[in-house]
Amino acid sequence: MQHFDLIVIGSGSGNSLIDERFEKWNVALVDRDETFGGTCLNRGCIPTKMFVLPADHAAAPREAKRLGVDLEYKGSDWKAIRDRIFGRIDPISAGGLDWRERSENVTVFRDEARFVGDKVLQVGDTQISADRVVIATGSRPRELDVPGMADVADRVFTSDTIMRIDERPKRLVILGGGFIASEFAHVFASLGTEVTLINRSEVMLRGADAEISEQFVNLLGKRVQIRLNQQLALLEEGQGGEVTVVTTDRNGIEYEYFADAVLVAAGRVRNSDALDPAAGGIDVGALGQIKVDAQQRTNVEGVWALGDVSSDHLLKHVANAEMRTVQHNLLHPEAPVETDHRYVPYAVFSDPQVAAVGATEAQLQAWGTPYLCARQRYADVAYGWALEDEGHFVKLLADPGSWRLLGAHIIGPQAPTLIQPLIQAMSFGLRVDEMARGQYWIHPALPEVVENALLGLLAKHQAETAR
Repeated sequence: MQHFDLIVIGSGSGNSLIDERFEKWNVALVDRDETFGGTCLNRGCIPTKMFVLPADHAAAPREAKRLGVDLEYKGSDWKAIRDRIFGRIDPISAGGLDWRERSENVTVFRDEARFVGDKVLQVGDTQISADRVVIATGSRPRELDVPGMADVADRVFTSDTIMRIDERPKRLVILGGGFIASEFAHVFASLGTEVTLINRSEVMLRGADAEISEQFVNLLGKRVQIRLNQQLALLEEGQGGEVTVVTTDRNGIEYEYFADAVLVAAGRVRNSDALDPAAGGIDVGALGQIKVDAQQRTNVEGVWALGDVSSDHLLKHVANAEMRTVQHNLLHPEAPVETDHRYVPYAVFSDPQVAAVGATEAQLQAWGTPYLCARQRYADVAYGWALEDEGHFVKLLADPGSWRLLGAHIIGPQAPTLIQPLIQAMSFGLRVDEMARGQYWIHPALPEVVENALLGLLAKHQAETAR
């Protein structure tokens, strides 16, 4: 049995952990995927955003018309878009594997791993052990099991597979209402596909502030047929190779939708099951989530976990932050650090774009936390005039006592960029008044919508104290 100083399971953020500071460590890197480098690089954040950009361009004529410019969308070359994206990503993946395999101190295993004892793993036909183990196996798309699925399996896709299809479908049914469903709805609708999005709950972007979620449905619904409160019941083979998607609502009423392809975007499953962590003595919580403390340690001495498989936040920037925590704690066990999960932001690269950090208004109400709320429309700042903006806004929530932000929520153009100074303010304890008046805000740039939202909080505070 081969013994290592460190075993890392997973080639995404786990692979990033192994830098030059580990050059004297004997390391095993285990990954079962056909493509090396993890979900973000190959099937997630990066390729999806590379699809979003051409989709944004395809949607431009609709916006330009409102500004007096006559643009014409004549169509898109799906294969050209796809091949440009993966023509860049696939060589990066292959190059990363080649570089790792040539590393003098890293042994790469391309097979399934499972625990068979305390820090002992069966990897294919080989058994290996280590002083330390890092689990970074990520997550995968959730699969649905409904009648008729097997009959139309060649036309049912997940986010793992739909980006590599040969032809863009004329009609697409998307099952789900989260980030992935929202982004692909924008991509395909903008490129010319007739998109129907079906979600079993009554909201999209569950977990978003209620006002943001409601407005998101209103705006996306202008281009995509959105059906909420419907449960998938059956998939059937239709005429000419089409798929009939049968759903039922809460009253048992049945509906039929016709499509050339179906995208299942109904959440993700943590990749802990095949590992059999219980055989290694590792505690696992609900839905396969490996339990860790703030230092990313499991209950087993010398075993850490990071990213989707253990985190409450299935986000790449969180996985990277947790990776840095594990990396430090491996190298400096005498001075361990903890991952800061206080202000975890997210963004949705759909149309409209959405970004948020901190608490929602409903959460503050449920917690009984005092707060002030201010909303600022894009349409009421100078760059919003340039955009002829309709329906986008910034919503800020602040503590009237400490005068620090409790939550920030943005829906509209550049939302993932505009949210960043608010993340910074929350992370470093910057007060609302300090942020609003302690710096210049470039006029007439779009960040003035954030400035005015902060000033709106100040006005609310002055009104409250004047009573």
